Formats: sequence, C-alpha cells, structure tokens
Amino acid sequence: MTSLSKSVQAACVGRPVYSQTFPCEPPTAEIGRKIVRDVLGVWHLKDLSDRAALVVTELIANAVGHTPCREIRLIVGRPSPEWVRVAVVDREPSRLPALSRAAFDDESGRGLLLINALADRWGCDLRGSGRRPWGKEVWAEFRVEGDG
Repeated sequence: MTSLSKSVQAACVGRPVYSQTFPCEPPTAEIGRKIVRDVLGVWHLKDLSDRAALVVTELIANAVGHTPCREIRLIVGRPSPEWVRVAVVDREPSRLPALSRAAFDDESGRGLLLINALADRWGCDLRGSGRRPWGKEVWAEFRVEGDG
C-alpha cells in the first residue's frame, strides 16, 4: 500500500497549489481524499471537503480503471480566490472522459455523473503540444462561498 510521503503544506497566498505523484492504483484514492481534506483545512475551506474528497476519489478511480498508466499526479489548487480545483493528470491522452448513462443494473459507469452533480464545473485539458499531447488533466472546480 502506498503511504503519504510528505505532510501537506499548502500556502494561503497567491495562487496556492499542492501537487504530488502517486501510483495509479486503487489505494491512492484514500490518500487523495486525505490530501484534499488537509489542503482545504489549511485554506479554511472545510465546507468544500466532503464534495471535493468524493470527486477526487472518482477522478482517481477513473484513471485507475480506464488508463494503463503506472503513475498519476494529484493536484489541489486555487486558480483564483473564487475557485478550488482538484485534478488528476495521467499519461493517456487518447482516452478522454465522456459523460454517459449507466444502465440501472450496471455496477460502474456513474463516476462522471457524480462529478457532474457535485462540482460546479469540470473538464479535461490535454497536456503537451497540440499535435503530440503526452497526457491529460481531468479536473473539477468548486466555487468558494464568502470568505472561506
């Protein structure tokens, strides 16, 4: 099982971001939830913790289940004072996320529907040059209400 190799130290000024690479395996989801909760606690945004932790779990599960990647990068950031972003970067640019409907008896296929319901917005950006991307970042953002 993977363990958290460094404590969360996230800045509260500028455009703070926490980023770390982990194995692309199911136990990383638990670590991801803890990191999201810890970072949002440092930023005094605990009200977003439950939704963001659930979304990061789904982002990690999608990378684990739909890419052959050995590693993923978890990012928790504040692109602006009004937004918090959680993201997972993998090295599989050809497998883009697509919102779909799972049948009633399907055991999977609802992750992006859950992300769509919990996040204020979400998307996917290719990484690298336009002609030869090396990976993708799947992200979800949450609007920060008030002063945090």
